[in-house]
Amino acid sequence: MRVATSTLLLGAASAAVAQQEQHVLGSVYETFKPVGDSAQEVLQSHEDIMLSLQDKFGNMPAEAKGLWDELSLLVPGFMEKAHNLVSLPKPHQRKPDSEWEHVVKGADVQSLWVETDGEKHRKVDGSLESYNLRAKKVDPSVLGVDKVKQYSGYLDDEANDKHLFYWFFESRNDPKNDPVVLWLNGGPGCSSMMGLFMELGPSSVDSKLKLVYNDYAWNSNASVIFIDQPVNTGYSYSGNAVYDTVAASKDIYALLTLFFHNFPEYGTQPFHISGESYAGHYIPVFASEILSHKNRNINLQRIAIGNGLTDPKTQYTQYRPMACGDDGSNYGPILDESECQSMDNALPRCLSLIQGCYDSGSLWSCVPSAIYCNNALIGPFQRSGYNVYDIREKCEDMENLCYTQTAWISQYLNKPEVMKAVGAEVQDYQSCNGDINRNFLFQGDWSKPFHLLIPELIKKIPVLIYAGDADYICNWLGNQAWTEELVWDGKKDFNAAKMTGLSIKDGEKYGEVKSSGNFTFIRIYEAGHMVPFNQPEGSLDFFNRWISGEWNA
Repeated sequence: MRVATSTLLLGAASAAVAQQEQHVLGSVYETFKPVGDSAQEVLQSHEDIMLSLQDKFGNMPAEAKGLWDELSLLVPGFMEKAHNLVSLPKPHQRKPDSEWEHVVKGADVQSLWVETDGEKHRKVDGSLESYNLRAKKVDPSVLGVDKVKQYSGYLDDEANDKHLFYWFFESRNDPKNDPVVLWLNGGPGCSSMMGLFMELGPSSVDSKLKLVYNDYAWNSNASVIFIDQPVNTGYSYSGNAVYDTVAASKDIYALLTLFFHNFPEYGTQPFHISGESYAGHYIPVFASEILSHKNRNINLQRIAIGNGLTDPKTQYTQYRPMACGDDGSNYGPILDESECQSMDNALPRCLSLIQGCYDSGSLWSCVPSAIYCNNALIGPFQRSGYNVYDIREKCEDMENLCYTQTAWISQYLNKPEVMKAVGAEVQDYQSCNGDINRNFLFQGDWSKPFHLLIPELIKKIPVLIYAGDADYICNWLGNQAWTEELVWDGKKDFNAAKMTGLSIKDGEKYGEVKSSGNFTFIRIYEAGHMVPFNQPEGSLDFFNRWISGEWNA
């Protein structure tokens, strides 16, 4: 779903509380109470926290100290939040292996050797010894989410007590030949079950917690894997936490490797990764991790990012135009002239701070950049009361990321019969985990330049960037801007390419596309952060055209 409002905003947050999956939202305005009441107590607590942080992450550069002190004043409780990184384990009860139909030991897969051109090597690369995969069939007649073959289960990292939940649906069309797609929601910390039941999955959930069949599900012509990651998201759980995108990529590589080993009937088809919001961070890293392994059983062919956060420095320049009616649409303006001027005034410093993060990659630079920029450029829009995921409407349900559907999904996934059917081992399901969102933020992950991985990926596989044009948090202007700023061999031709209309057969245009080489950008009309939710038919159309290879080098 969304970058997680919480996320973004959480990211946004420091001032913020994660809102939800695309959390890229979050309640960036929640303030945190200082530890002490008196000025002296607060000062002492800050000094103690700073020493503790430096023990963990190394000495703070002298030039960063003033910035952290400033943010401590700007965002009360900032230091305490940065210090207390927690991800409380969910109450759970692990089922014995005997209750699962498939149990794959990573150590067994790691021990397999083959010979190629007279040279022996491991069948698959990577460190898999601590990982195991559990799977079971989900009887389609029990829940009725779809009539196709389904599997659910957990990837277990036994060494680190991490357990990632996934749910796989075969293609409705030709599963023996159709591609396989991994779908990722954002946050960070939001469950991909939201994408399943609110956007592109086989069914949605209505207000009575009944399932509604989705004619435009993405498994119409592809098998789809939905995963709750990182750990402690959705049905996933752990006694430890994942704090950054790079660490999460190791888990995804292990999951896919063991899944395709256990289900080789899906391993020869083309494999694709798609996702939205904070997946703009995830996907470049996950794809790079997969392609870094020469000997692999993952047939990665292409990636797609929807309304993603990928190049913050470029994307943050477009918040003011989007909020102030300069986006070329009829949606705005949302903010008044004084608020727009305030955003203009804040932008130079925001960009300077993000550049500092890009240059150093240090937590000491990256954390302040996200907090300052989110408060200055996302904060004004949030305070307007409009939905950061869809500027066409007010946010009437902040607790559920502005969408009552997220509450229905949580209620449905907490039904005992649903949890039993899929083998869930946690006591309860949550759509988004604010702790994860905050932890990624305070590890500096938010502002990092993961777009720099894209040029190398373009050399190997096609890359699609798409965006609904009514989204604010990861808006289409910012996504188009970073694709045109990206430095790669085909930049000149890509930037010169003309946008052409997208329509379903001879119907009305639902968007426009431009493509050159292995790089494609799509703008989807009348869609917010969650494109398949607003434009289901158009979404399936461009998805089918993407997996078929229409936009290729």
